Amino acid sequence: MTRRYTTLMLIVALALSGCAKPDWIEQTLVTADVTGKWLGSCQARSGSVPTIEMTLRQSGPKVTGVGRSSPGGISWTLDGTINGDIFTFSGIRSGMVGEFKVNGDEMTGPVSGGGNINCHLNRQSSSDSPRSQP
Repeated sequence: MTRRYTTLMLIVALALSGCAKPDWIEQTLVTADVTGKWLGSCQARSGSVPTIEMTLRQSGPKVTGVGRSSPGGISWTLDGTINGDIFTFSGIRSGMVGEFKVNGDEMTGPVSGGGNINCHLNRQSSSDSPRSQP
């Protein structure tokens, strides 16, 4: 009976190991650096094309910064992360959430919060703050 129980436990353990989370290295892989000042435009469903400016600082996979949109001069503080070449962020106390694909000095993607918009930003400079090493 004990041998059968041990064999069953071994089979269950092996099956569960196949359902494990992705490797921690894969989850923390940083292939993009978004440090600097970014400027671009966003296309809203209403047809308006607001401009957006973000100044970002990256330390490993963690990103902090400030953003501003115009017209209206609405500004927000943001927290985000880089996973591979995807920059995911949320505006602190603004309800804004975004996910941009980073490609060198360009990033594009949707932003939601007060309406869904698609944005395209270009890095204007990276000299505002030093680039961090992942």
